[in-house]
Amino acid sequence: MASIARTLRPAASRLAVAARGNTASSIRSPFGVRAFSATRAAYVKKYTKDHEWVELSDDKKTATIGISEYAAHALGDVVYVELPTTPMEVKAGDSIGAVESVKSASDINSPISCTITSVNSLLEEKPATINKGPEDDSSAGGWVAKVEVAEEGVSDLDGLMDGEAYKKFTEEE
Repeated sequence: MASIARTLRPAASRLAVAARGNTASSIRSPFGVRAFSATRAAYVKKYTKDHEWVELSDDKKTATIGISEYAAHALGDVVYVELPTTPMEVKAGDSIGAVESVKSASDINSPISCTITSVNSLLEEKPATINKGPEDDSSAGGWVAKVEVAEEGVSDLDGLMDGEAYKKFTEEE
């Protein structure tokens, strides 16, 4: 099965053009000043070139893994998600599951070395949840797995992109 990145290449140019019109800087308050929102600074979210994300907790011992919003949009309507088994030890780049849509099927790879401790079983019942909120790590979101992270997994983060670098990467695809 192909990785998400290889599956998305044909749709990437169409998405990049559509995404350029929706920037956060276009949001303004009624006073003419840019509106700011509160985000969880305690977490570090990083992205892979294969369009997976990992969000590391402040204690650097746990994290959440999923596919990016860009990938979910490019895949189209998701009809099946294969989840990993638990517990499962994986290295960065190992396949932990798959996602199938009306357009294609792709592997989901682990962005970091970790131990998968739980999965989002909602995706088995309602795979379209991944389209509605692929980067939402709440109980109703489209995240794929919760993991325990050791030192090797934390060091794997150095090779990943932050949100700004990932946005630039997807615009260039």
